[in-house]
Amino acid sequence: MSFTVTILGSSSALPTSKRSLSAHLVNHDERFFLIDCGEGTQLQLRKFKTKFSRINHIFISHHHGDHVFGLFGLLSSYSLMGRKSSINIYAPPAIEDIINYVFNKLKQDLTYKINFITIKGNTVQKIYDDGKLEVTAFPLKHRVRCYGFLFKEKPKQKNIRKEAIEKYHLSLKDILSIKNGADYITSDDQLIQNSELTIDPPAPKSYAYCTDTKKNEKIIDIIKGVDLLYHEATFLKEDEHTANETYHTSTFGAAEIAAKAEVQKLIIGHFSARYKDDSLFLKQATEIFKNTILAEDGLVVKI
Repeated sequence: MSFTVTILGSSSALPTSKRSLSAHLVNHDERFFLIDCGEGTQLQLRKFKTKFSRINHIFISHHHGDHVFGLFGLLSSYSLMGRKSSINIYAPPAIEDIINYVFNKLKQDLTYKINFITIKGNTVQKIYDDGKLEVTAFPLKHRVRCYGFLFKEKPKQKNIRKEAIEKYHLSLKDILSIKNGADYITSDDQLIQNSELTIDPPAPKSYAYCTDTKKNEKIIDIIKGVDLLYHEATFLKEDEHTANETYHTSTFGAAEIAAKAEVQKLIIGHFSARYKDDSLFLKQATEIFKNTILAEDGLVVKI
């Protein structure tokens, strides 16, 4: 089963010749989820040869332009392509108002329905669950209402050992019961432990997306132990004061969150365009959290 993240944009407020604006594409078992949609996102989706027509769920962290200005063009293009299937947009309340306003002013009727799932309040809340994957939204610390997203696989059923099926002549009913954890009793009343009949499935994988935010240790318990954490690192450590003033995070701040949350891997991104040497971000972050990589447009990370 595939579970990957494609970085579509890794700059902060201003795009550069190398970096587009914030957007990630999550692929879970060939189901596609878009997180944020900065200006130029649909071009990036085409450039990196993604299956963007199969995106049915869009998650928006907040309504700042570098995270939403690409949304109107993408939604319009879907309509021009004759899309019929609906799209679910999970976002703070302002997003629905902005989208409705824009398309009303453009006098454009979309060929498909948008379902708005509004994220409100300061609580952790499950906003999506399809039986295989669940998505949780959690509040971040920014100048406007902003949310992070945790994508987490649901636990899988155990696999039956092929030799056990043959040895005990297991019926379909027996197999389903054993997959759900039951032991097996043979025709001569012999108890066979579940562990002898099954193979444990791979551990569920998880991905957390945290941008934009001031360093916020309240999220540590929420993202504890995730396989992959994307955390903004807009500023270098020497500009920590500016990071705090603008409700963003520095390289050190992102790395400290990753270390305290005991995540497996950290991706840092959302870099300010003021810096010309990207390697400094990686150098600083790895002083605290070794397993850090830089977000690069087009990078595909397997979870």
